[in-house]
Amino acid sequence: MIDKEKIKKSVRLYLEGIGENPDRKGLVETPSRVARMAEELFAGYHEDECKHLGKQFEAQPGVIVMEKDIDFHSLCEHHLLPYIGKAHIAYIPLEKVVGLSKLSRLVEVYSRRLQIQENMTNQIINALINNVKCEGAMVVIEAIHTCVTMRGIKKNQSKTVTMATHGVFCQPSFQNLFFQMKNE
Repeated sequence: MIDKEKIKKSVRLYLEGIGENPDRKGLVETPSRVARMAEELFAGYHEDECKHLGKQFEAQPGVIVMEKDIDFHSLCEHHLLPYIGKAHIAYIPLEKVVGLSKLSRLVEVYSRRLQIQENMTNQIINALINNVKCEGAMVVIEAIHTCVTMRGIKKNQSKTVTMATHGVFCQPSFQNLFFQMKNE
C-alpha cells in the first residue's frame, strides 16, 4: 500500500529543495494533497490485471473485436511526468470474448503505474493473450509525453506510437485491417 507519511515528508523536502517554503500558505496542504493523489495515480500497483479478463462470454469464432480510443494517462518512470494518450486493442477470439469494458480496465491497471509506454504496450497484449484464447491480438498506443513537450527537446506536437502484435496480427494484411478499423 501507499505510505502517505513518507510521501508527505518527501514532498516537503522537494519543496525545500527547489527553494520554496513548505509552510507558505499556498503550500501548507500540498504534501497531503500529493499523498492523496498518489493513491489514485498509482492504483494499478494494487490491482490484479488478470481479474478483469476472467469474466468471459461464449462467442462465435472469427470475429475481430476492437476497442479503440481508450483514453489514459500515466507517469513516465524516468521523469515522473505525465504522458496522455489513447490505446487501441483488437483480438480475434477463438471461443470466448471479454466484456468490452474489461479492455479499458486493463489499460487503466497498467497506466496507473510508473511506466514507459513501450512496456505498457507489451503488458497489455501479454495479459490479453495469456488470459483469452485468441488467433491473434494487436495493441497500439499513441501518447503525448510531457517529458518531451515541457522539458528537454520541447516538441509540443510530438506523439509517440507503440505497437505490439501476436498471432495473425503479425501479418501485414491484418495490421492494415486493424488500422482501417481504428480510423473509421
